Amino acid sequence: MTDKPLYPLRFTPMFQYRLWGGRALGDFMDTKLPGDEPIGEAWILSDRDDFSSQIANGSLAGQTLGDLMKARKTDILGDHAKRFERFPLLLKFLDVEKMLSVQVHPRDDQTNLIPKGDTGKTEAWIVLSATRDARIYAGLNPGTTPKDLASLDAKNADTHLPSFKPEVGQAVMIEAGTVHSLGDGVIVFEVQENSDTTFRLFDWDHVDAKTGKPRELQVDKALKAIDFDQGPVKPLPSSDDPRQDLLENSHFHLVRWQQSDAFTVGAPADPRVLVCAHGAGKVVVGDIKVSMKQGDVVLLPASLGAAQFTPNEPVTLFEIAIPEAA
Repeated sequence: MTDKPLYPLRFTPMFQYRLWGGRALGDFMDTKLPGDEPIGEAWILSDRDDFSSQIANGSLAGQTLGDLMKARKTDILGDHAKRFERFPLLLKFLDVEKMLSVQVHPRDDQTNLIPKGDTGKTEAWIVLSATRDARIYAGLNPGTTPKDLASLDAKNADTHLPSFKPEVGQAVMIEAGTVHSLGDGVIVFEVQENSDTTFRLFDWDHVDAKTGKPRELQVDKALKAIDFDQGPVKPLPSSDDPRQDLLENSHFHLVRWQQSDAFTVGAPADPRVLVCAHGAGKVVVGDIKVSMKQGDVVLLPASLGAAQFTPNEPVTLFEIAIPEAA
């Protein structure tokens, strides 16, 4: 694997059972979902020990992102190689048919709350579809106290947690320390730090059909992780511009392309991740062409530099970069 030339790498999604999920990701990604149970998450790019994305195309098909990071980290990450042992982002599609638990993630500096080898978790959502009843909760209403959140239930949730009706195209930043939930019929793309650390405050009285029991809460840890100075979180401004810098923080920078004509993606010595949210097209590097359809993800290794994306039809494409160190 160390001497095979790199190219735009497409990955096979990993589907995850979640009691709050549905079956809509099959239609969205034009694929057959496993079994008949609710699927809440499709992990489309992951470098974790328990779930490492598998390359689906080309001469490296069958290898995992974890394998590639161990063998060719500099080729993958370029100028970021000295900063990370694992690929630093985790990307997902979420189908939240019921309500996600009211939860919070710790900051990177809250090491007493984070399992060894993991990080904090700042994330963001981009709304891909939403029903009339869909809802996003993010942040806290003024005056909310730890005591209020320690006794959170379905009757008082709207008293303490601000919410809004999601609309297609909206982006929502969920900084670490932000109380959040979403559901009742919404599909989102999620970009986040490569972490799986979550503390639940309240689970909407869900019972897991697999166990016949409610899921465990972590109220004490959640209260330590919450930023109580944060008020309501609103969706970020959006537009129909052909190119929009939609999300930017110290962990990820996301550009949304809405184009019918060819455009340039990627940059020298810098990895980029491409996610097709609507339409179809091809990633072109020299004489290599890699097709993408709605729901696909492609990693451009840093060693490739820039590439061209050629739409087959009007396309919405997310291009995600890793920012420079502060």
